[in-house]
Amino acid sequence: MIEGVPHSETFDPGKGRGLAILGSTGSIGTQALDVVRAQPGRFRVEVLTAGRNADLLIAQALEFKPNAVAIADEAQGQKVRDALWEHDIKAYAGQDAIAQLVEMEGIDIVLTALVGFAGLRPTMNAIAAGKHIALANKETLVVAGEIVMAAAAKKGVDILPVDSEHSAIFQCLAGEFHNPIEKLILTASGGPFRGRKRDDLAAVTREQALNHPNWDMGAKITIDSASLMNKGLEVIEARWLFDVKAADIEVVVHPQSIIHSGVQFEDGSIKVQMGLPDMKLPIQYALGYPQRLANDFPRFSFAEYASLTFEQPDLATFRNLQLAYDALERGGSAPCVLNAANEVAVAAFLNKEVGFLEMSEVVEHALHTVEHVAKPDLEALFTLDQAARDAAADRVRRS
Repeated sequence: MIEGVPHSETFDPGKGRGLAILGSTGSIGTQALDVVRAQPGRFRVEVLTAGRNADLLIAQALEFKPNAVAIADEAQGQKVRDALWEHDIKAYAGQDAIAQLVEMEGIDIVLTALVGFAGLRPTMNAIAAGKHIALANKETLVVAGEIVMAAAAKKGVDILPVDSEHSAIFQCLAGEFHNPIEKLILTASGGPFRGRKRDDLAAVTREQALNHPNWDMGAKITIDSASLMNKGLEVIEARWLFDVKAADIEVVVHPQSIIHSGVQFEDGSIKVQMGLPDMKLPIQYALGYPQRLANDFPRFSFAEYASLTFEQPDLATFRNLQLAYDALERGGSAPCVLNAANEVAVAAFLNKEVGFLEMSEVVEHALHTVEHVAKPDLEALFTLDQAARDAAADRVRRS
């Protein structure tokens, strides 16, 4: 329910807003905890979850004293329980536990900072429980945007974007929700291979692709940024967050990453949101909304940036962006298949099983192989996700 304002009157200012941070040991999660540290009294951490990093999860739990924690890797569950039992912090293990913890009383906002398809089920559970969502897991809307947004509207739950681009658009729309949008402008840094042609990318290494010029992110998102799939997923996410057509979402390469995105209205005016590339700002904006909380983050200076440049993305070289647009236009199960196949392709690239350019081939193979469903329900999407993973894995094995 992107047009609404979180029901701030339900938050007790004496206790602070109760947070569940899903993926607390990842890049977004650790920066969210930096925000919590910098805003004493405004937030209280109720739940922390992690994938495999038990040591960091334990350290975070001992510092923030949440009600409960969960680790997805069940093999490490006992380690976490042993470390926290005497501190009166409940500890659980497994994906089911993560999906259930978001329903706990005391949670006002769930920050979904999980990577990939894994974020869908806990996000849906949180919505069903009436929790507001700070969304850093774009795949949730890529896979099931129509279902998720309908559920949020039905429950009166707000979905506040954390991705810097969608946060920028949301901020540009403040006070403008009654004015029709002519076009959304999503900016992209272009990644480490901006300006390269296909022949130059055939021998790209894992290490080169992980070297993003502007942002410090997890491995999967960094590879997606290098291939421009991340921007394709953001296009699909924007379609559902802001209820616009694919044709009304323009991607513009902006290497400096100072303008984070913008909105063009029907009178031709364009509003953009600017700032240094620092994810703590959109995280704080989502967690504190509708207030802008004072902070000591570094400030942008026009004097330090003599020029800001813009260019069109090269869709022939970076085919993933075009594949994402095509999947969005086709609709139905296509974005789900795109996302699942891409997760397999990126993992294969990181494991040096496929080359950089082959990732697009893996995704395209799945899109052509998996049966298309025009209007899948949530159960069907889980089945289609697995079918797409199987098709992509088969393509990787034949590489």
